[in-house]
Amino acid sequence: MADVETDAIESRIIFVRGDDSSSVRDLIDAAHFRGEVEPIWRDLLRLVAAEKKANESDLEIDDAAIDTAAEQFRYEHDLITAEETERWLDERGLTLGDFSAWFVRRYWGETGDEAAPEVVDYLFAPVALRALLTIELILGGELDRMAARSSWRVAARQAEGGDRVDPSLLAEEEARFLERSGLQKGPIGDWLSRLGRDDAWLREQIAMEAVYLRDSSALLSREARSREISALRLPLTLFEVETIEFDSLDAAREALLCVRQDGMAMEEVAGEGRYPYRHAEILLEDVPEDLQQKFLSVTPGAVLEPITRGEGFHLCRILGKAEPNVDDPTVKTRAEDRILDRHFGELTAKHIQWKNLLP
Repeated sequence: MADVETDAIESRIIFVRGDDSSSVRDLIDAAHFRGEVEPIWRDLLRLVAAEKKANESDLEIDDAAIDTAAEQFRYEHDLITAEETERWLDERGLTLGDFSAWFVRRYWGETGDEAAPEVVDYLFAPVALRALLTIELILGGELDRMAARSSWRVAARQAEGGDRVDPSLLAEEEARFLERSGLQKGPIGDWLSRLGRDDAWLREQIAMEAVYLRDSSALLSREARSREISALRLPLTLFEVETIEFDSLDAAREALLCVRQDGMAMEEVAGEGRYPYRHAEILLEDVPEDLQQKFLSVTPGAVLEPITRGEGFHLCRILGKAEPNVDDPTVKTRAEDRILDRHFGELTAKHIQWKNLLP
């Protein structure tokens, strides 16, 4: 991707607050301050290394697998036609070439031989490599999530009305930033220079994060979580489920007979037919809406009729279900997410105007 194209993407305005605007580059830099970029950057280096090794080994790519992955992406993003896909990409400054290359990198990252990634610091990386990160963030959906997280912090700071933040909170947040950035003994000025930012920008990031964490802590009391869980008792019902995936309805029906009539275990059936098998816990709100009533109505141990999913079929056994427990980590996280979503969503609606890539 040419530098001018990269600049065009990164300069796109995502949201505004009064006279201040936040571009793609602003979102990425703010996420880098929060420590969110590094794990994605390391994974990108892994993907690039895997693709490079595959090319050097003259390996042939499975075009059918790429097509399937692209179709799944389009389905998830409600992009029915090629024209809709091109328009979606164009709105984000991307091309069909960027789109195809993204799937190729992910393909080799999943199927290629392990390759030692090059150790490249994000701040010292070539422009072309950092451009790939921007594409990764957009197509992987992480940029939208970064936008949402940044908007919460901007809105929380705006709600302060310019009031001075408690110095002790600022000091604590600065210490956290230095620790996660590994800059305790290094010059912050050099870090800022390579990021293209100044001390005023850093001070504002620290202030926004301090305000956000202070407000979040005040919102997430045990009493608030208990009230939220009580109000969401049904959606947060936890199911223990066994699932087998089939590529045909006949195979799914035959497996159903083996389980119901012959008393075979689900895992045994999957093993004999070499079908994908999963044993997991899932909240009712994560179950597709057309299946939620079925999950609620069956007794533990029951096997549902084959379920159509995409181009295949699933066979599910409900092993158990339990009402939400305030101390369960998953339930606690969901309740906290809802509390924060509601509060900061209201602040964002009041103080933020979205322009592009709505989260």
